Amino acid sequence: MLNKLNMHNMTPETFYKTIKSLGRYDFPNPNAVDPDGYGVVALGGDLAPETLISAYAQGLFPWFNEDEPIAWWCPEPRCVIVPSDYQPSKSLRKQARRSRWQLTVNQAFDEVIHACSLPRSNGLPEGEHTWIHQEMIEAYTELHRYGFAHSVEVWDENGQLIGGLYGLKIGHIYFGESMFHRASNASKLAFWGLMQLCIDSGVALVDCQLPNDHLLSLGATTLGRHQFLAQLERLLHKGAVSWPIQPHQPMPVAQLDSSNGRSNGHSKFWPL
Repeated sequence: MLNKLNMHNMTPETFYKTIKSLGRYDFPNPNAVDPDGYGVVALGGDLAPETLISAYAQGLFPWFNEDEPIAWWCPEPRCVIVPSDYQPSKSLRKQARRSRWQLTVNQAFDEVIHACSLPRSNGLPEGEHTWIHQEMIEAYTELHRYGFAHSVEVWDENGQLIGGLYGLKIGHIYFGESMFHRASNASKLAFWGLMQLCIDSGVALVDCQLPNDHLLSLGATTLGRHQFLAQLERLLHKGAVSWPIQPHQPMPVAQLDSSNGRSNGHSKFWPL
């Protein structure tokens, strides 16, 4: 069904109804089935593109280990960031101004999601993997082919991929999934690039799912689950937002720092 839809030509009302009609499962109301806020609200189902979009549009996301039933989460509280509120640190701005690195969108989605799936140096034991296992990789790669999953990449001066992130965009909200880096602060620069992409295109909120020190250091905050679900509904009613599906031309990281004032009506960092 997804390959027959042209979301960007839909009215906001039609977009909302179409998104809400996708999927063949009736997910429960998180506040009703999980009043104590443990996070898990459903088990089972599948990772078909329609199922994933339907789940995210209701505030749920999958998080489970390989060979376990699919678990659908809607945590309390929810970690989010408003792109227009993002402020890079002074040290990151200084690094960006001096950098010869480049940023792209959707240039290397497969490489990014596979890099995110690898154990972190201070995380899992050698030989073990993150929750981004093969079933998840295949599911989000398919969403990428349909134009819903997007990546932001950072490349060094030698053309090597050194950082990035990926997630899912539905209308005016971006659901972040994971990030990685192979050089100092590369993932933070990818995050900054994402913030600017959201500002330039009108995406009003980025869902970071669960809070952690790294996300909070980037400017993320938390919302109560009820408040998050209300904002999600409001943003879905605003309709679609166009992002480049095909690989986007590289943009110099050094130009990021001069983009801080562009959300006030000046030229955009990303030429959408």
